[in-house]
Amino acid sequence: MRILVTGITGQVGSATVARLTQARLAEPGSIVAADRAMLDLSRPDEIAGKLDALRPDVIINPAAYTAVDRAEDERDLAFRVNAAGPEVLAQWAAGHRVPLFHLSTDYVFDGSGVTPWRETDVTGPLGVYGASKLAGEHAVQAAGGAHLIVRTSWVYAASGTNFLRTIARVARERPELRVVDDQIGSPTSAAFIAEALARILAAHGGNLGAAFAAAGHCIHLAAGGETSWCGFATAIVEGLKRRGVAVATREVVPIPTKDYPTKAVRPLNSRLNLSRLREVYGIVPPSWDALLEAELDRLVESDA
Repeated sequence: MRILVTGITGQVGSATVARLTQARLAEPGSIVAADRAMLDLSRPDEIAGKLDALRPDVIINPAAYTAVDRAEDERDLAFRVNAAGPEVLAQWAAGHRVPLFHLSTDYVFDGSGVTPWRETDVTGPLGVYGASKLAGEHAVQAAGGAHLIVRTSWVYAASGTNFLRTIARVARERPELRVVDDQIGSPTSAAFIAEALARILAAHGGNLGAAFAAAGHCIHLAAGGETSWCGFATAIVEGLKRRGVAVATREVVPIPTKDYPTKAVRPLNSRLNLSRLREVYGIVPPSWDALLEAELDRLVESDA
């Protein structure tokens, strides 16, 4: 089985390649780790030809434009990467009977209420990033091939650019951190996302089409439990202290979203209902704080 993973310089792409290699779900050399030089979703006209040459049996697509605020000024680029590129990817996959995992986001919802979002709930993105990802979902669905849209939230890792690494850096410099406390979600490590994708592939690799159909072609994949960005930051700071890391931060102060204005509007409710993940695939997500502990260990080890 030849597995193509896109966006391998990103958090989920990198973690997925590492997990698939470790799990030996493909023969050595048959995991195709595609960076932008190999497969650039911002160049939709080139994608089909590249796929003809690569000849994958399965495609996992975590590649995306994820600069939420910058997307407000770069709408065309965001839609090329998050919608036009995946459209060609999905059309090629459908035409060649290649199953496609397509990663998406909680930002397709409007963040209203407090109830965790189900896969079937009405979408309503608040900004360009969410709108471009929703357009990508629609394009993947319209292609008509075997596909699974995997929505996740608040992704972080011990490497790359993300909230964990930002807080770990500023905690060494600032005595006080002021962090938003009224946006609620489940911080989800890239390593867990990769693990879940590998488990689905291992269990259903012989008939992914049926496995995707059983999930209604869409699944929510996130950590268990919930917290705010302030709660997440506090847990990071305390975890660093327990590991003997010298931090300057003495207090993490909760603030409302209105006191931290950003160009793009963020959803207040990023909770995702994970019932389908458990019922269809038997995957019970660890709690967000348990996943954080493992990622903090990686972070501290990598910085040592």
